[in-house]
Amino acid sequence: MKRTEEMFMTEGIYRVKISMSFPLRWVNSYVLSEPDGKITIIDPGPRNSETEQEWSEALADLGLTFGDIRQIVLTHHHPDHLGLSGWMQQMTGAPVRMSTRSREEADYMWGPDSHINTILPDYYSRHGMPVDKTEQIYEHMKTFTSQITPLPNVIPVEDGEWLDMGGKRWVAVETGGHAPGHLSFYAPESMEILCGDAVLPQISPNISLQPGSDPQPLLSYMEGLQRLGELDVKQAYPGHRNPFFTFNERTVQLLEHHEERLQKLADRMQESPANAYDICLYMFGNRLGTHQLRFAMSETLAHLQELIRREVVKQVQQSDGTLYFQI
Repeated sequence: MKRTEEMFMTEGIYRVKISMSFPLRWVNSYVLSEPDGKITIIDPGPRNSETEQEWSEALADLGLTFGDIRQIVLTHHHPDHLGLSGWMQQMTGAPVRMSTRSREEADYMWGPDSHINTILPDYYSRHGMPVDKTEQIYEHMKTFTSQITPLPNVIPVEDGEWLDMGGKRWVAVETGGHAPGHLSFYAPESMEILCGDAVLPQISPNISLQPGSDPQPLLSYMEGLQRLGELDVKQAYPGHRNPFFTFNERTVQLLEHHEERLQKLADRMQESPANAYDICLYMFGNRLGTHQLRFAMSETLAHLQELIRREVVKQVQQSDGTLYFQI
């Protein structure tokens, strides 16, 4: 089965679709051919036996082996992007590059001293999530460990740093919101961008408020969109869905989308005080699987936090320690 798709014959950029869970179904990894025949891999995807085999097949399609990997570059720390990097590094000795903040987030989420499996369900509980749902979140969080083990040794990439990849010069652009320390890579001469999950076509990247991470993720995301929108981009290579040509327009659409969502939430808060879980169900419905519920709950909290920053709503703690929001 051929797993690679060549973007442009002259550019030497290949997309590799690596399997992941529903609803996204695959993550876009990219192989950039170097002038000497070596390759750079962008975001290798989550680790399991199936995705390991997919990479063996993809490299064979290109007439390559794991020994041809010069470097592995990560846009951010989420398992569907970082997952296989440590495994590939062990096999090849290739350096892994990502931002310092991304590596810190990976340690916080899945490092040996991480307690996120209990911190996150407790956090959701204070915001009104029922016990049966928080227990599902606890079990769900444990499933990620195998997808990212081992974590790689990392050489940091700084905001504004230039990287040589695929025979081109790419500048790292660090933004937040979807993931603290997220890196996009922009090639000004060809006006291309490897944008990870910072800007996606058709779907909106998840923006999550999580304890111990960015306290203002939606603000970070919107500021990042404004910065990315200033780049002159002809071709964008995203982490999900298909490469697209309307990058600058998409940054504007995403900004408008979040303003509309903030207004919808503010209108709901005019009706009555509520906890974040009830607001989450209002915004996203009550037929969510555990994975989607975690995303929806943290996205709701991110938008509520932005409304607090704008002094539209305020958070109130009840006598039992639970938290409500009100105008």
